[in-house]
Amino acid sequence: MTLGLVAALAGLALLDSTSIGTLFIPIWLMLTPGRLKVSRLAVYLGTITVFYFVIGVLLVLGASQVVGHLDGPVALWIQLVIGVLLFAVSFRFDGKKKANTGKWQNRINANGSVAALAGIAVLAGVVELATMLPYLGAIGMMSTANLDAGQIGLLLAGYCLVMIVPALVLLVARLAVRERIEPFLTKISTWFAEKGASTTGWILGIAGFLVARDAIARLFFV
Repeated sequence: MTLGLVAALAGLALLDSTSIGTLFIPIWLMLTPGRLKVSRLAVYLGTITVFYFVIGVLLVLGASQVVGHLDGPVALWIQLVIGVLLFAVSFRFDGKKKANTGKWQNRINANGSVAALAGIAVLAGVVELATMLPYLGAIGMMSTANLDAGQIGLLLAGYCLVMIVPALVLLVARLAVRERIEPFLTKISTWFAEKGASTTGWILGIAGFLVARDAIARLFFV
């Protein structure tokens, strides 16, 4: 486990922290009228964190089986191709297209119970499976890095925790200075509704760069 790998994974985790499930649904929960119930938000964040961790473990097991049948350089070249493809795909996202956020806000407003919030967290995770490309890139990097099971588990847990750090920081700010932070949260929510597609493109581009950079570093400089 190298410092470069950890830094790249942390960068990918921060990119993943800007998704609907890990940031914008928590923001909408913070903006719900009335007294903020921290326990409800804790249930939501805890559920989606565990969901991503379990999915990560399953994906790592599958990726390890594939990588185990490939020579080290071959696996790294595949990782490099994936990184380049992610970067290329990022240019296809239209910055003028608005994100469809209304359905999530309606679910939050219509379902206030703890069980319902946990269900929304799982649903958000399932919906995002098709677009969790930074996470897939991170798992590919772990699978080709010759790590043991304990190291991979630790990195996955750390990755999933970093994904919810921005939401936790905003939660602390919401509890400490509600009147000052609520306008900021509203601006973030509005901005995402208008620029969601453009944001996704930037996330994919940066993720592709990090994945490709890690492969190049290990192919030619390690």
